[in-house]
Amino acid sequence: MERSTFLQPGEFVDSDSHAVRDFAHIIAGDAASPIDQAVNLYYAVRDGIRYTPYLDFTDVENYRASSVLGRGFGFCISKASLLAACCRAMGLPARLGFADVRNHLTTPRLRELNGGDLMRWHAFTEILLDGRWVKATPAFNLELCTRFRVKPLEFDGREDSIFHPYDVDQRRHLEYVHDRGVFADVPFEEILTTFRRHSPKLLGGPVDGDFAAEAEQS
Repeated sequence: MERSTFLQPGEFVDSDSHAVRDFAHIIAGDAASPIDQAVNLYYAVRDGIRYTPYLDFTDVENYRASSVLGRGFGFCISKASLLAACCRAMGLPARLGFADVRNHLTTPRLRELNGGDLMRWHAFTEILLDGRWVKATPAFNLELCTRFRVKPLEFDGREDSIFHPYDVDQRRHLEYVHDRGVFADVPFEEILTTFRRHSPKLLGGPVDGDFAAEAEQS
């Protein structure tokens, strides 16, 4: 795909949304360089949007950047979509990367809903900075990391920011097992097809509960 593809608004990465554009310019408008802009946006999305997997995965608005910004919560795809949209709003080419990961520290409840600890279609953002695509994973907010005792992911705009294999207690955490490639926008129907086949309980609608509290107890 052409570089320009990753600057254009999409159905889900709706960088032309007034709310997204305003947010991006407030967060990154005074930054001195594209890298500084990307770093500022990363931390705003990482910690400003609460991570939760307890939502309705069939609701398209849980994947759309402007809706995620308005709701203030989301899961990995939600937050990667928002970060990509914010970057594009600032003129930074951005795309979505997906992988299947094995989460060795997931909570018993989420493992049961997901049908195991293999989390399919985990998402991150790739941003074109200084001529190379850099991975940024804004999924887990700092509060959740603290309660889960996992290492928060930092981002400097130069090195890839992906999940650590071990937590702060040296327990196995995230293992990347399958690369699904990069996309200009959220492949919503492909994701739902996979969930229907492998994790049908995830599609039963939003689930009540505090994921951060469960993480602290697991």
